[in-house]
Amino acid sequence: MYVKDDNVERRTQEERRAATRRALLGAARGLFAEGGYHATAAGEVVGLAGLTRGAMYHHFEDKKDLFRAVVEEVEVEVDEVVLAEAGRVLEETSSPWEAFRAGHRAYLDACLRPEVRRIILVDGPAVLGWEEWHEIDAAHAVRQIRAGLEAMIESGLMECGSTGPLAHLLHGAVLEAALCVAVSQDPASAREEVWEGLERLLEGLLKKGGTE
Repeated sequence: MYVKDDNVERRTQEERRAATRRALLGAARGLFAEGGYHATAAGEVVGLAGLTRGAMYHHFEDKKDLFRAVVEEVEVEVDEVVLAEAGRVLEETSSPWEAFRAGHRAYLDACLRPEVRRIILVDGPAVLGWEEWHEIDAAHAVRQIRAGLEAMIESGLMECGSTGPLAHLLHGAVLEAALCVAVSQDPASAREEVWEGLERLLEGLLKKGGTE
């Protein structure tokens, strides 16, 4: 005799929902990165995902809500890239400064990726509004910057001080550098130019002779 397993059915439904959401995010991400938010119609997204408009509106309120989810997904990925590079350099050098520096460089490198440039830096503030977009971006970046500052203070590379406000100020500088890369006709060259200035700014945080 067959006995219905509600747990299995629930799991199957959750898996289907997750797969549908994943398909929508994947399709939207590619289209937003290539053509931009405004040039991408909701019908294109569901068509590429092989789904219906109903499926899209079941998971997201509208195209803007879908875009917001894509922004958050890309932000998380950039966050992971920066942390991984900083962690790798810290393991190799045992230097919080080198890790801090490498993390910032990795972020600017990530800004060369089409989905980061177009989705996060160009369309992000225009579509979501500066306040909401900045809140999403800062939630990831400021935490990392503050952790790096605290590690350098603990290692004696920096003078003690309040890291919260400083992290926000540095985030502003990094964001401006990223926006310069995003809007440049030659992003790779712009990345090198802004990195030179940003690196000098970061070096100013250190005590004299404190780059070990």
